[in-house]
Amino acid sequence: MNNFLHQVVQSLRQRIVLYGAIGAQNASGKKFSHFGDRSVICFPQTTIFNEQYISIGNDTMIGEHVALSAGMVPGQECVVNPVVSIGDRCLIGRGSGIVGHFSILIEDDVWTGHHVYITDQNHGYEDISRPISEQSQPERAVRIGKGSWIGHGSVVLPGSNIGEHVVIGAQSVVSGVIPDYSVAVGAPARVIKQYREGQGWVSIPKDQ
Repeated sequence: MNNFLHQVVQSLRQRIVLYGAIGAQNASGKKFSHFGDRSVICFPQTTIFNEQYISIGNDTMIGEHVALSAGMVPGQECVVNPVVSIGDRCLIGRGSGIVGHFSILIEDDVWTGHHVYITDQNHGYEDISRPISEQSQPERAVRIGKGSWIGHGSVVLPGSNIGEHVVIGAQSVVSGVIPDYSVAVGAPARVIKQYREGQGWVSIPKDQ
């Protein structure tokens, strides 16, 4: 390989990645409801729209190829603001998707692995005379508590309420309440460990 061409390509790539990123001070960052200091959405971004309903805290990094949206289509007027709120010092892994219609709250210090999907609305299927793509279920708010970790490939469904300092294992599907200081895995995700005062981390039997 021609070393000179290699260096040119790598230099161009670094510049594209640097200048293609979204930050608080550039034109794209100013479209957001709030975009915190020292936060960044890495380049390239897959899909971002209705930024005016999305709030991002300080020192947060959102990885490459992330889809981030509020509402169903670009230009939609939402009934609350922000629809999607991501706190301080969060890390959203590359290839992830956060699609909010009503309320997605990701509190401070939440990290995710790659390819995590979080949404507060799902498709309906009850009317067999209409395609599923034309049906929707009521929005249900989603919360991920501070200091939690969502493992690679996990899905967080409408109505999920994940507590503080929670581990969600890779490839899990969350659809309900996960209490503070616990570890949950599986589809649907269930708690397998929980921290208890005076006992430390305790394994939780499957039938509880």
